[in-house]
Formats: sequence, C-alpha cells, structure tokens
Amino acid sequence: MSERGTGKNPRKSVWRRALTSPPTPSQPAPPPVDPRAPEPEPASIVQSALYRDGVRVSSPATLADTFRELREEPSGMAWIGLARPTESELLSLAEEFDLHPLSVEDAMEAHQRPKLERYGETLFVVLRAARYLDAPEEVDFGELHVFVGPDFVITVRHGAAPDLSAVRHRMEQTPELLKLGPEAVLYAILDAVVDGYAPVVAGVQNDIDEIETEVFRGDPEVSRRIYELSREMVEFQRATRPLVGMLHALMAGFSKYGTDEELQRYLRDVADHVTHTSERVDGFRQALTEILTVNATLVTQQQNAEMRALAQAGFEQNEEIKRISSWAAILFAPTLVGTIYGMNFTHMPELSWSFGYPFAIALMGVVCVSLYVIFKRRDWL
Repeated sequence: MSERGTGKNPRKSVWRRALTSPPTPSQPAPPPVDPRAPEPEPASIVQSALYRDGVRVSSPATLADTFRELREEPSGMAWIGLARPTESELLSLAEEFDLHPLSVEDAMEAHQRPKLERYGETLFVVLRAARYLDAPEEVDFGELHVFVGPDFVITVRHGAAPDLSAVRHRMEQTPELLKLGPEAVLYAILDAVVDGYAPVVAGVQNDIDEIETEVFRGDPEVSRRIYELSREMVEFQRATRPLVGMLHALMAGFSKYGTDEELQRYLRDVADHVTHTSERVDGFRQALTEILTVNATLVTQQQNAEMRALAQAGFEQNEEIKRISSWAAILFAPTLVGTIYGMNFTHMPELSWSFGYPFAIALMGVVCVSLYVIFKRRDWL
C-alpha cells in the first residue's frame, strides 16, 4: 500500500511541521462565529484537477479535497491553478507538497525575475508573461510561478497573463502528451508564455513603424512615446532574456532526469522560439535607441533653422530701423534750421540780411545731402 493511501504525508519537513503545531491545552477556545460578520473572501483557486494516464478523473473544489484525493490516487497527478493566492493557501500547499520556504516566499511576494531553481525533486520556475493592449498601445506584464513535483503541478498567477485555462484545455485534448506527467504540463505552460510573446512583438513592431513616421513628420509628442516604449522593451528584455538560459538548463538535464524524447523535441522548439523572440527584443531596443538619436538630430536641426530664421528676421528688422533712422536724421536737419530761424527774435543778425533766406535754404540742402551721402556709404540707405 502506498504512503499516500495511509493518509499520512512522509514528505513533510520539520519547517512545515513547525508551522502547523497543534495548540496547547492552555490556549483558549475560539470565539463563537458572529452571524453578522462578513463572509470570508472566496478562495483564489482558479481550477484544480486530478489526472490519471492523461485523463481528468476529478475536479476537487477545495485544496483539502485535492490533497485527500491525490493521497488516494497514488498514480495520479494534481494540477492546481491559483490566482493571487492568500498566504494561508500557499502555506497549506507548502505543507502538503513539502515546498521549499524560499520558493514559497518568492511566490508570496511576487515581482521576481524569471528563474529556474531545483529544490530536491521539486522544480520552481518563475516566468514573466506579456500581452499587448491595443487600445492604449502598451505592453502588460504578468508573473507566473510554477511548482513542478513528481506528481503535482502548482501554478501561482500574478496578473492577467497568461491564460492557463487554454493551456489546460489544450493538454486535456491531447492525453498522450498529458500522461507524460508534470514535465509535460511545464512544457505546455512555457510554450503558452512564449507564444504569447508573438502578438507583443507584432504590436511593438507596428508601434516602431508609427514612431518612425511621427519622427520625420516632426510630431512634438514622439519623444515621450519613444521613451515609454523603450522602458517597456527593457521590461520585455528582462522577461525574455533569462528564458534562454533557463531552457538550456532544462535541456542539459534531459539525460539526468530521464526526460521523454518527444518532450525533449517540444522543449527544444520552445527554446528556439525564445531565442528568436529575445533577438527581436534586442533589435527593438537598438532600433529605438537609433530612432531617439535621429529624433534628437532632427529636433536640433529644426531648432537651428528656427534660430537662423529668428536671426534673419532680427537682421532685416535692424536694417529697417537703420533706414528709418537715416531718413529721420535727414528730415530733422531742415526742421532744425527752420525752427531756429522761425523764432523771430529781434536781435538775430540774419533777419535783416538780404541773403538770409537763400543761405538758410542752402544750409538745409547741404546738411541733408551730406547726411544722405554718409548714410549711403554705410549702407543704411
């Protein structure tokens, strides 16, 4: 009889047993339940199922039912999907499946970098899924934690992506693949995450094409869009680049852990797609850097053109001021002479002079002609 069939779990570690130590007799009894108190929040279990030979045999409603049925089904495999689980749910999973405290802590806190770590017989994988949002034209990132053991797969999702229900449906439609065990489920999840990158790559490529058009059209808001898309590409690069090393690490352990040959082919195909996506993302970052440089150059050229136009306008305005000032000075000279001789003082010698009027006229002409010649030589006229 298997150890699961006895109802005992020999895999519990000392750390997990300490978390669930029975209460001492001195502890007070729990208070009665207040009927007016709000109902507890619903469990974060998205879906839980038990499989045998690639076929679903049951769909437990709670984690406790899942644990019990898995113990009663030694050859079965549990696939538990959680979305933003509570701490108590993760601790109950850790107790049942002897998950390492560090991996449980990572799953609780989220915001982890993509990585692959092995704790004994349990594989802990962190993935960053992505999806392209058409309306705001931006990339939305989600986080997925996967625990893979000998007879269980636990997925902890933080975010909307990826759609694991589609992955589960796909696997249930191919029982010959699902019966390969938890590693096959891990492959399907990796494949779904990597396939989800393709629409993101297409959307980003379209954004870059639009940005190039806006740059040469002189759109003043294009710099902000370049910066925002560059920041998303940094995040995208952090999601895809570690996957290359992770999949190569999985492939390096094929012989050691006896991975099925068909599954090896699938994982190699996923690795090829990841490498291609990572190269595309690197190319996007380089293209955005070059576009930003071109945009800065075009902005500088436009500013220089505007400065030259302003300088030219200032020069032309200065020339007009010179002309106006020159004519004002020329017209001022006869006005000054006429004003002096128009004062009609009694003791002005020129008033009784017979050549006074011709002299005044000649003086006005000489002064005006002299000023005109001077201003003309200085190109003021």
